[in-house]
Amino acid sequence: MPPETADPKTPWTWPEPVWRERVAKVRAGRSLKPAAWKDGARMAVALSFDSDHETIDLRNGGASAGRMSQGQYGARSGMPRILGTLERHGVPASFFMPAVSAMLHPQEVRRVAGAGHEIGIHSWIHEFNSVLDHATERDLSLRAADALAGICGVRPVGMRTASWDFSPHTLAIIREMGLLYDSSLMADDEPYELMENGEATGVVEIPVEWIRDDAPYFNMDRAASARPYGGPAMLLDILRRELDLAYEEGGLFQVTLHPHHVGHRSRIFILDEIIRLARAKAGVWFATHADVARFCAAEAGLSAG
Repeated sequence: MPPETADPKTPWTWPEPVWRERVAKVRAGRSLKPAAWKDGARMAVALSFDSDHETIDLRNGGASAGRMSQGQYGARSGMPRILGTLERHGVPASFFMPAVSAMLHPQEVRRVAGAGHEIGIHSWIHEFNSVLDHATERDLSLRAADALAGICGVRPVGMRTASWDFSPHTLAIIREMGLLYDSSLMADDEPYELMENGEATGVVEIPVEWIRDDAPYFNMDRAASARPYGGPAMLLDILRRELDLAYEEGGLFQVTLHPHHVGHRSRIFILDEIIRLARAKAGVWFATHADVARFCAAEAGLSAG
Protein backbone atom coordinates (compact mmCIF):
# COMPACT_ATOMS: atom_id res chain seq x y z
CA MET A 1 0.00 0.00 0.00
CA PRO A 2 1.59 3.30 -1.07
CA PRO A 3 1.67 5.76 1.87
CA GLU A 4 -0.40 8.32 -0.02
CA THR A 5 -3.28 5.85 -0.38
CA ALA A 6 -3.37 4.87 3.29
CA ASP A 7 -6.75 5.77 4.78
CA PRO A 8 -6.16 8.17 7.71
CA LYS A 9 -9.49 7.07 9.21
CA THR A 10 -8.36 3.46 9.63
CA PRO A 11 -4.70 3.50 10.75
CA TRP A 12 -5.09 -0.02 12.19
CA THR A 13 -5.22 -1.28 8.60
CA TRP A 14 -1.88 0.24 7.62
CA PRO A 15 0.94 -2.18 6.83
CA GLU A 16 4.11 -1.71 8.85
CA PRO A 17 6.05 0.27 6.18
CA VAL A 18 3.34 2.95 6.16
CA TRP A 19 3.38 3.77 9.85
CA ARG A 20 7.14 3.42 10.03
CA GLU A 21 7.54 5.93 7.20
CA ARG A 22 5.24 8.42 8.93
CA VAL A 23 7.14 8.13 12.19
CA ALA A 24 10.49 8.53 10.45
CA LYS A 25 9.52 11.66 8.49
CA VAL A 26 10.74 14.03 11.22
CA ARG A 27 12.50 12.50 14.19
CA ALA A 28 14.76 13.46 17.06
CA GLY A 29 18.34 12.48 16.37
CA ARG A 30 21.36 12.76 18.63
CA SER A 31 21.18 14.88 21.74
CA LEU A 32 23.03 18.17 21.44
CA LYS A 33 23.15 18.82 25.18
CA PRO A 34 26.74 19.95 25.82
CA ALA A 35 28.92 18.75 28.67
CA ALA A 36 28.85 22.32 29.93
CA TRP A 37 27.23 25.48 28.68
CA LYS A 38 29.01 28.67 27.62
CA ASP A 39 31.87 29.69 29.92
CA GLY A 40 31.28 26.56 32.00
CA ALA A 41 27.71 27.47 33.01
CA ARG A 42 25.66 24.70 34.58
CA MET A 43 22.34 25.66 32.99
CA ALA A 44 21.14 27.65 29.98
CA VAL A 45 17.97 29.78 30.21
CA ALA A 46 16.22 30.58 26.92
CA LEU A 47 13.24 32.90 27.32
CA SER A 48 10.95 33.34 24.34
CA PHE A 49 7.88 35.38 23.48
CA ASP A 50 5.44 34.77 20.64
CA SER A 51 4.23 38.21 19.58
CA ASP A 52 1.09 36.98 17.82
CA HIS A 53 -1.00 40.10 18.47
CA GLU A 54 -3.93 40.48 16.04
CA THR A 55 -3.02 37.43 13.94
CA ILE A 56 -4.72 34.99 16.32
CA ASP A 57 -8.08 36.19 15.01
CA LEU A 58 -6.91 37.07 11.49
CA ARG A 59 -5.61 33.55 10.81
CA ASN A 60 -9.10 32.18 11.36
CA GLY A 61 -10.52 34.64 8.86
CA GLY A 62 -11.99 36.65 11.71
CA ALA A 63 -12.97 40.26 11.88
CA SER A 64 -13.77 40.50 15.58
CA ALA A 65 -12.75 43.86 16.98
CA GLY A 66 -12.97 42.33 20.45
CA ARG A 67 -10.60 39.44 19.79
CA MET A 68 -8.22 41.64 17.84
CA SER A 69 -8.17 44.09 20.73
CA GLN A 70 -6.98 41.23 22.96
CA GLY A 71 -4.06 40.80 20.59
CA GLN A 72 -3.44 44.52 20.33
CA TYR A 73 -3.12 44.60 24.12
CA GLY A 74 0.01 42.48 23.76
CA ALA A 75 1.65 45.07 21.54
CA ARG A 76 0.29 48.13 23.32
CA SER A 77 0.66 47.20 27.00
CA GLY A 78 2.25 43.77 27.34
CA MET A 79 5.39 44.36 25.31
CA PRO A 80 6.49 47.50 27.19
CA ARG A 81 6.24 45.58 30.48
CA ILE A 82 8.12 42.60 29.08
CA LEU A 83 10.90 44.68 27.54
CA GLY A 84 11.17 46.74 30.71
CA THR A 85 11.53 43.59 32.81
CA LEU A 86 14.19 42.15 30.54
CA GLU A 87 16.08 45.46 30.53
CA ARG A 88 15.93 45.73 34.32
CA HIS A 89 17.48 42.29 34.69
CA GLY A 90 19.83 42.67 31.74
CA VAL A 91 18.87 39.40 30.05
CA PRO A 92 18.31 38.61 26.35
CA ALA A 93 15.30 36.83 24.88
CA SER A 94 13.91 35.59 21.57
CA PHE A 95 10.77 37.06 20.02
CA PHE A 96 8.96 35.05 17.36
CA MET A 97 6.63 37.19 15.24
CA PRO A 98 4.23 36.45 12.41
CA ALA A 99 5.09 38.69 9.48
CA VAL A 100 1.68 40.35 9.64
CA SER A 101 2.23 41.21 13.32
CA ALA A 102 5.60 42.69 12.42
CA MET A 103 4.11 44.79 9.63
CA LEU A 104 1.34 46.02 11.91
CA HIS A 105 3.87 46.92 14.62
CA PRO A 106 7.21 47.67 12.92
CA GLN A 107 8.27 49.93 15.76
CA GLU A 108 8.05 46.95 18.10
CA VAL A 109 10.30 44.87 15.87
CA ARG A 110 12.89 47.62 15.74
CA ARG A 111 12.74 48.18 19.49
CA VAL A 112 13.20 44.46 20.18
CA ALA A 113 16.13 44.15 17.78
CA GLY A 114 17.62 47.41 19.00
CA ALA A 115 17.65 46.10 22.56
CA GLY A 116 19.75 43.13 21.45
CA HIS A 117 17.01 40.53 21.45
CA GLU A 118 16.45 37.97 18.71
CA ILE A 119 13.68 38.14 16.10
CA GLY A 120 12.56 34.74 14.79
CA ILE A 121 10.17 33.55 12.09
CA HIS A 122 6.67 32.65 13.27
CA SER A 123 4.62 32.17 10.08
CA TRP A 124 2.99 34.77 7.83
CA ILE A 125 -0.39 35.32 9.52
CA HIS A 126 -0.24 32.55 12.18
CA GLU A 127 -1.57 30.06 9.63
CA PHE A 128 -1.57 26.31 10.28
CA ASN A 129 1.21 24.72 8.21
CA SER A 130 -0.48 21.35 7.95
CA VAL A 131 -3.42 22.65 5.90
CA LEU A 132 -1.11 24.11 3.23
CA ASP A 133 0.45 22.52 0.18
CA HIS A 134 4.22 22.61 -0.12
CA ALA A 135 4.37 25.55 -2.53
CA THR A 136 2.13 27.74 -0.37
CA GLU A 137 3.92 26.91 2.87
CA ARG A 138 7.29 27.57 1.24
CA ASP A 139 6.16 30.88 -0.23
CA LEU A 140 4.77 32.11 3.09
CA SER A 141 7.91 31.06 5.00
CA LEU A 142 10.19 32.87 2.56
CA ARG A 143 7.99 35.96 2.53
CA ALA A 144 7.87 36.00 6.34
CA ALA A 145 11.67 35.86 6.58
CA ASP A 146 11.98 38.66 4.03
CA ALA A 147 9.44 40.83 5.86
CA LEU A 148 11.18 40.48 9.22
CA ALA A 149 14.61 41.13 7.72
CA GLY A 150 13.29 44.16 5.89
CA ILE A 151 11.93 45.72 9.07
CA CYS A 152 14.74 45.03 11.54
CA GLY A 153 17.69 44.70 9.19
CA VAL A 154 18.72 41.28 10.51
CA ARG A 155 17.80 38.05 8.74
CA PRO A 156 16.27 35.48 11.13
CA VAL A 157 18.18 32.24 11.70
CA GLY A 158 15.41 30.30 13.44
CA MET A 159 11.78 29.36 12.99
CA ARG A 160 8.90 28.59 15.30
CA THR A 161 5.81 27.42 13.45
CA ALA A 162 2.46 28.90 14.45
CA SER A 163 0.80 26.79 17.14
CA TRP A 164 3.78 24.42 16.73
CA ASP A 165 2.03 22.97 13.69
CA PHE A 166 4.52 21.00 11.59
CA SER A 167 3.61 19.70 8.14
CA PRO A 168 5.40 16.96 6.15
CA HIS A 169 7.07 19.79 4.22
CA THR A 170 8.17 22.07 7.07
CA LEU A 171 11.59 20.58 7.75
CA ALA A 172 12.51 20.50 4.06
CA ILE A 173 11.61 24.21 3.84
CA ILE A 174 13.70 24.97 6.94
CA ARG A 175 16.65 23.19 5.34
CA GLU A 176 16.19 24.96 2.01
CA MET A 177 16.17 28.31 3.83
CA GLY A 178 19.44 27.41 5.54
CA LEU A 179 18.07 28.09 9.01
CA LEU A 180 20.19 27.24 12.02
CA TYR A 181 17.38 25.94 14.18
CA ASP A 182 13.72 25.19 14.69
CA SER A 183 11.75 25.59 17.92
CA SER A 184 8.41 23.85 17.33
CA LEU A 185 8.83 20.22 18.42
CA MET A 186 8.78 18.39 21.73
CA ALA A 187 10.84 15.18 21.68
CA ASP A 188 13.19 16.14 24.54
CA ASP A 189 13.96 18.71 27.20
CA GLU A 190 17.39 19.33 25.68
CA PRO A 191 18.43 20.52 22.21
CA TYR A 192 18.76 17.79 19.61
CA GLU A 193 19.53 17.34 15.94
CA LEU A 194 16.56 16.89 13.63
CA MET A 195 16.40 13.82 11.41
CA GLU A 196 14.42 13.65 8.17
CA ASN A 197 13.63 10.21 6.78
CA GLY A 198 16.53 8.79 8.77
CA GLU A 199 19.00 11.43 7.57
CA ALA A 200 20.79 13.77 9.96
CA THR A 201 19.96 17.32 8.87
CA GLY A 202 22.35 19.48 10.87
CA VAL A 203 19.34 21.52 12.04
CA VAL A 204 19.19 22.16 15.79
CA GLU A 205 15.88 21.72 17.56
CA ILE A 206 15.30 23.93 20.61
CA PRO A 207 12.36 21.97 22.02
CA VAL A 208 9.20 23.56 23.35
CA GLU A 209 6.41 22.10 25.49
CA TRP A 210 2.84 23.14 26.26
CA ILE A 211 3.70 22.71 29.95
CA ARG A 212 6.16 25.62 29.62
CA ASP A 213 3.77 27.81 27.59
CA ASP A 214 1.42 30.32 29.21
CA ALA A 215 -1.32 30.03 26.56
CA PRO A 216 -2.85 26.71 27.73
CA TYR A 217 -3.28 28.16 31.22
CA PHE A 218 -4.45 31.68 30.37
CA ASN A 219 -6.19 31.52 26.99
CA MET A 220 -9.70 32.96 26.79
CA ASP A 221 -12.21 32.89 23.94
CA ARG A 222 -15.79 33.37 25.06
CA ALA A 223 -17.09 32.13 21.69
CA ALA A 224 -15.20 28.84 21.96
CA SER A 225 -14.37 26.39 24.70
CA ALA A 226 -11.11 28.10 25.70
CA ARG A 227 -11.24 29.34 29.28
CA PRO A 228 -8.39 30.04 31.72
CA TYR A 229 -7.95 27.08 34.02
CA GLY A 230 -4.97 28.16 36.06
CA GLY A 231 -3.93 31.28 37.92
CA PRO A 232 -0.56 32.99 37.71
CA ALA A 233 0.70 31.36 40.90
CA MET A 234 0.06 27.91 39.44
CA LEU A 235 2.06 28.67 36.30
CA LEU A 236 4.90 30.16 38.32
CA ASP A 237 5.04 26.99 40.44
CA ILE A 238 5.18 24.80 37.32
CA LEU A 239 7.94 26.89 35.76
CA ARG A 240 9.88 27.00 39.03
CA ARG A 241 9.85 23.20 39.23
CA GLU A 242 10.97 22.94 35.59
CA LEU A 243 13.74 25.44 36.31
CA ASP A 244 14.96 23.65 39.43
CA LEU A 245 15.23 20.24 37.74
CA ALA A 246 16.83 21.72 34.62
CA TYR A 247 19.50 23.17 36.90
CA GLU A 248 19.94 19.88 38.76
CA GLU A 249 20.37 18.06 35.44
CA GLY A 250 22.68 20.71 34.00
CA GLY A 251 20.31 21.28 31.10
CA LEU A 252 18.27 23.85 29.20
CA PHE A 253 15.34 25.75 30.69
CA GLN A 254 13.23 27.01 27.79
CA VAL A 255 9.93 28.85 28.20
CA THR A 256 7.35 30.28 25.78
CA LEU A 257 5.26 33.28 26.81
CA HIS A 258 2.85 35.61 25.00
CA PRO A 259 2.63 39.39 25.46
CA HIS A 260 -1.18 39.29 25.46
CA HIS A 261 -1.10 36.72 28.29
CA VAL A 262 1.88 37.27 30.58
CA GLY A 263 2.00 41.00 29.86
CA HIS A 264 -0.99 41.75 32.09
CA ARG A 265 -0.53 43.54 35.42
CA SER A 266 -1.47 40.47 37.44
CA ARG A 267 0.87 38.15 35.49
CA ILE A 268 4.05 40.04 34.62
CA PHE A 269 5.49 39.07 38.00
CA ILE A 270 5.87 35.52 36.62
CA LEU A 271 8.58 36.66 34.23
CA ASP A 272 10.26 38.79 36.88
CA GLU A 273 10.25 35.97 39.42
CA ILE A 274 11.52 33.31 37.04
CA ILE A 275 14.47 35.51 36.08
CA ARG A 276 15.14 36.26 39.75
CA LEU A 277 15.02 32.56 40.68
CA ALA A 278 17.40 31.66 37.85
CA ARG A 279 19.79 34.49 38.73
CA ALA A 280 19.93 33.24 42.31
CA LYS A 281 21.60 30.02 41.10
CA ALA A 282 25.30 29.82 40.39
CA GLY A 283 26.45 29.28 36.82
CA VAL A 284 23.43 30.24 34.72
CA TRP A 285 23.72 31.41 31.12
CA PHE A 286 20.85 33.56 29.81
CA ALA A 287 20.80 33.24 26.03
CA THR A 288 18.64 33.71 22.98
CA HIS A 289 17.48 30.60 21.16
CA ALA A 290 19.96 31.46 18.39
CA ASP A 291 22.77 31.66 20.96
CA VAL A 292 21.86 28.23 22.34
CA ALA A 293 21.59 26.71 18.87
CA ARG A 294 24.93 28.16 17.75
CA PHE A 295 26.67 26.92 20.88
CA CYS A 296 25.21 23.43 20.62
CA ALA A 297 25.97 23.25 16.89
CA ALA A 298 29.57 24.33 17.45
CA GLU A 299 30.09 21.86 20.29
CA ALA A 300 28.69 19.04 18.14
CA GLY A 301 30.50 20.08 14.96
CA LEU A 302 27.30 20.75 12.99
CA SER A 303 27.35 22.94 9.90
CA ALA A 304 23.71 24.14 9.87
CA GLY A 305 23.02 27.86 9.52
